Amino acid sequence: MTVKAEWEQLIRNLIGEGILKSPNVIRAMRQVHREPFLPEPMRQQYYIDAPLPIGWGQTASAPHMVSIMNEALELEIGQKVLEIGAGSGWHAATIAEIIAPTNQPKQQWGHIYTTEIIKDLADYARTNIEKTGYTDRVTIIHIDGSQGYSPEALYDRIVVTAAAPDVPKPLTDQLKPDGGILLIPVGSTYYFQTLYRITKGNSKLTRENLGGVAFVPLTGKYGQHT
Repeated sequence: MTVKAEWEQLIRNLIGEGILKSPNVIRAMRQVHREPFLPEPMRQQYYIDAPLPIGWGQTASAPHMVSIMNEALELEIGQKVLEIGAGSGWHAATIAEIIAPTNQPKQQWGHIYTTEIIKDLADYARTNIEKTGYTDRVTIIHIDGSQGYSPEALYDRIVVTAAAPDVPKPLTDQLKPDGGILLIPVGSTYYFQTLYRITKGNSKLTRENLGGVAFVPLTGKYGQHT
């Protein structure tokens, strides 16, 4: 099985399991392989549906989890998205390929701003974004993302890729008041967490439980304190 065939088989498995559903999300997953975003020792395992270590105590999420989150975000072309926890940059690139598809005119593109609290990891993600050609759609900012990123607010979508003890108020404040969606894992460090989809309508918040997950802890002002 070639590398391309291995990734295609993973995509087909996720479709068969009902995890990948939307044509735009499926196309983005086919377009943005995880391999270029991984450290060299991990690249031969890029098609395995599990989190893979990228250094600094962090992981690149499992493809099924990225698929679940991208489906739940209800992403559309032209949206402005904030991601908390850039990691390797791979998840941001998959989102960019949905809100700013390579095969669509640039004037229709949206943009994703992704924050990373670990400077070396932010630099690593930036390098990955540059070498894969997403710098015009993805901006990586080295800050405490638990407080959001107010200079570009308000956002159509906000996604948090680390577990928070509760939903940070700055994130809901930076969400667009009519139809904005925040996706965030909430729960104890290293234990069972719940993935919530929070929708903002008429400036009111509605919380939906999307099931159990396991993420590394969110750090920063509104993160986990151990």
